[in-house]
Amino acid sequence: MSSRIRKIALEEHFTAPGFEEYSKVFTKHMDAAAQSRLSSQLRDFDDLRLGEMDRAGIDKVVLSQTGPSVQGETNIDLAIRRAAEGNDYLARQIQRHPDRYAGFASLPMHSPKAAAGELTRAVDVLGFKGALVNGHTGGIYYDDPAYDAFWERMQHLDVPLYLHPTDPSPVPKAYDGHPELTGAVWGWGVETATHALRLLFGGVFDRFPRLKIILGHMGEGLPMLLWRFDSRFAVYPHGVRLAHKPSEYFGRNIFITTSGVCSSAALACALAEMGNAAVMFSVDYPYESTAIAADFIERAPISEDVRAQVCSRNAERILKLA
Repeated sequence: MSSRIRKIALEEHFTAPGFEEYSKVFTKHMDAAAQSRLSSQLRDFDDLRLGEMDRAGIDKVVLSQTGPSVQGETNIDLAIRRAAEGNDYLARQIQRHPDRYAGFASLPMHSPKAAAGELTRAVDVLGFKGALVNGHTGGIYYDDPAYDAFWERMQHLDVPLYLHPTDPSPVPKAYDGHPELTGAVWGWGVETATHALRLLFGGVFDRFPRLKIILGHMGEGLPMLLWRFDSRFAVYPHGVRLAHKPSEYFGRNIFITTSGVCSSAALACALAEMGNAAVMFSVDYPYESTAIAADFIERAPISEDVRAQVCSRNAERILKLA
């Protein structure tokens, strides 16, 4: 371990055997060399990953199956089985390096009941710290009242759900002729931010006030718009009633990581709008550079106390990692 400031990272990916078919949708535009390198990094749990962590001062990572995982499976029974298989596989890898790795569960969100059951098994039996779900499942969003039983279970277990990007369904016409906008450059962030706002304005956090959701990529751009959410919702509520102003759910129910956004200005905005206790460091390995992310957070113009909060203390508290 280097002498750098201690860090915990939450949006760090792997792949389990047989899950490669799901992720081809995200790698099909990469050349063969890039695909091969990515595959090696996703399948590795030893020298490659641990070496990167050590050089960056990352003490622990919370691992999650790379997207779209079982959210890309259309067969419900197979999705339930594959989620369990993937979680069992991850648990075995964590057991090999228990001081360095923790896990987020894959969940078959096709069935709220099955998802709640697998979440419970993953937390109570496998020791996972929550779940990471790759957006909607077949175009179904989780503000649907059918998911209330799932959210109730997640609140009872007191673990967070990391809402990770995926492709919109269907792809908006506005992206026609611009494939560069549909994925990581723009579309994924808009899709995930919209899903999070559906949960907020759909009253999920009012029904389950202790629920915790984590968004990556500096909150998918949402922290910059909190004032406008409050202002315009007050004028155009469309019959929706909330217990709090929209902005007040950020830092209360919605937390964010710095994954994939190494901008001091964006970090300053997120901290100012959400509070120092709501922002956590992450890399988005292996899709982003561990070295760049580590250098960014260590050089950001923030106090050392806030830096320690962002780098590790907030994650320890929210995920009960201490």
